[in-house]
Amino acid sequence: MSEIEQVRRSRRTRWLLAALAGVAVLGTGATVVVARVAAGSAGEGPPAAAPVETAEVTRTDLAEQETMDGTLGYGAEREIAGRKPGTITWLPNAGDVVDRGEPVYKVDDKPVPLFAGSIPFYRDLAEGVGNGPDVKVLEENLRDLGFGGFGKPDEKFTAATATAVRKWQKSLKLEETGTLTPADVVVDTGSLRVGTVSAKLGGEGTGPLLKGTGTERVVTVEVEVAKQGLLKVGDKVDLSIAGGKQVKGTVSAVGTEVESDSGEENGPGGQDKPKVAVTVKPDDPATAGFDSAPVEVVVTTGQREGVLTVPVGALLALAEGGYAVEVVEGAQRRLVAVDPGLFAGGRVEVTGNGLAEGAKVVTTS
Repeated sequence: MSEIEQVRRSRRTRWLLAALAGVAVLGTGATVVVARVAAGSAGEGPPAAAPVETAEVTRTDLAEQETMDGTLGYGAEREIAGRKPGTITWLPNAGDVVDRGEPVYKVDDKPVPLFAGSIPFYRDLAEGVGNGPDVKVLEENLRDLGFGGFGKPDEKFTAATATAVRKWQKSLKLEETGTLTPADVVVDTGSLRVGTVSAKLGGEGTGPLLKGTGTERVVTVEVEVAKQGLLKVGDKVDLSIAGGKQVKGTVSAVGTEVESDSGEENGPGGQDKPKVAVTVKPDDPATAGFDSAPVEVVVTTGQREGVLTVPVGALLALAEGGYAVEVVEGAQRRLVAVDPGLFAGGRVEVTGNGLAEGAKVVTTS
């Protein structure tokens, strides 16, 4: 009696894991198990041989992937506030781009320009002021606008710094004081793309003015906190933009502020699902093609190179525990015990003694 016949007669059911790949794809939430039942009962003769479908054991690379929904745009909007007392006499329009040195708004017909920096001005800067990082931000902006003469930007406000400030003020037709106050400029991280404008002409120059974003197109993904570890700054991802365009991207920021969704789409009772915003920059922004569009973000969560694989439908769960595949050798068949590894794309990585590339195995898919 062959090994296969012994297995068939010793148990009535062999379990076939027809959709075990679901456990390897995060978020599917279910694994489908299908039973293959041996025909016949005690006292009956062996069932008639039926044609079987076979597949080849192949050596290939497998990549386990998670797909998330994202949006192509210019990133999250941030509010820009004014600090200059007086009457607003000019405002930009939605969609305008304000670069360093250009006015964000005007008060009493005097420009309040944009400076780039990581720290806002919080005190008057003039000769005699103490050293600080805000002085370095000032000197960096003066230098980049063509008003140098103080050497390499540092945290010390010198007479040369004051001279540069006066020259900059003169270029804007402002009073040449050599002093900068926190209300004289708007400090943001870089060039500003104007979104919605909330201030009004004739209004007060202090308080919320507008909302804006950066000028680079990015993909924003709202990721459940439970999956936050799948994306880290510097990780490479694949982006599928509306219309079928495929581009590469790099994770540039992972938010720390947790937001919650609530509603029917979150399941019974509308339970909250805490999420964080993840920003992805297309490696070549010009290939994105749209200002705004839905995007599928494909994250590779696991990868194996040069491993033996079989279709998922070839994997058998044995009654005594463990897994096997049924190898076909001419008219003979034999069971080979295997350890399953990574599941991806309908195939599963397998390792086992007596299993080689090119072998034929019984499968249901």
